[in-house]
Amino acid sequence: MKIVLFCEQKYAINILQPLEVEANKKGGHSVIWYVQPKNISDFPLKDEVKWTNNIQEIYDFSPDAIFVPCNIVPYYLPGVKIQIFHGYAAEKKDHWVIRRYFDTYFTQGPFFTEGFKALAQKYKDFEVVETGWPRQDWIHENLHTFDTEKNTLLRKYHKNKLVLYAPTFSPSLTSLPFIKEGLEKLAREKDVLLILKFHPLTRREWMEEYRQLAEEYENMLWVEDHNITKYQLMADVMISDTSSTVYEFLLLDKPVITYRTIAKDIYWQDIQNSEDLSDAFDLVLQDAVLASKRKWIIDNYDPYLDGKVCHRMLEAARDYISRHGVPRKRKLNLWRKYTSIKKFGKVKRR
Repeated sequence: MKIVLFCEQKYAINILQPLEVEANKKGGHSVIWYVQPKNISDFPLKDEVKWTNNIQEIYDFSPDAIFVPCNIVPYYLPGVKIQIFHGYAAEKKDHWVIRRYFDTYFTQGPFFTEGFKALAQKYKDFEVVETGWPRQDWIHENLHTFDTEKNTLLRKYHKNKLVLYAPTFSPSLTSLPFIKEGLEKLAREKDVLLILKFHPLTRREWMEEYRQLAEEYENMLWVEDHNITKYQLMADVMISDTSSTVYEFLLLDKPVITYRTIAKDIYWQDIQNSEDLSDAFDLVLQDAVLASKRKWIIDNYDPYLDGKVCHRMLEAARDYISRHGVPRKRKLNLWRKYTSIKKFGKVKRR
């Protein structure tokens, strides 16, 4: 099977990489990455994988399957177009928007499967298969990879717990303008090492403000790394707002504190005032009700920490092709075609 891993944003790298690993392990696949040059100036896997930033090369490759964590893929590319999602933030409206670019949706767990199957009944032009999320395979392999690094850090800074602050980049949803004093209070009052890990699309001025803050506190560390999952595996508690990282952390059965999330159903501790952050930290470490809510998220959002998500995805893609053949392109209205061409350009049809 000829496979394209469609990498439009830098955060997609970690989502797609387990598929590359599985495809190579199984053999019989030819894999190429498409890397969007506008959004990814330096591709960290450039010396490890076959890749291109030329959409014409992807068209000429004539893929059988295209795996896409983002919201859009060129309609004119051949291959079954597969949405694999960039996270779990179901409260964000665009998570459920059907843009008509995809032939099938590979969902993370029962909660998402139910929602997208209802949408499939409405639109009648895509399928839904529950596979789990591909990043879970990497997590399965690396659950304890960073234990030594974590313990070394805690010993170095003479702290007991590692806390990760990972806010969303969205200006309308982020806690960045409001939570700074609460973070400082937490760093002063609690026996914690606080790691600041921001989304690459975060405003530059906020990046700089918090980078300087980390320099002022010995027990605050600023990190720049496209792999947030590493720090999620290391952390004991995570602080965020309205971000898919909240659910990723809950799926590790670890406690979360958010600042003014817009989520309607809250399965963690949410605070309305930054000064409450320090008290919330004590609460989440031992609250039994919050622990039971995390269990519900694990069972319904993504119970597939079995290391076989990407295997299921490749099998489901192969099954789709066996039943429908390889689509030559996707039928779309003029607006969606225009949006696709504006974002990725045109190709010369062979």
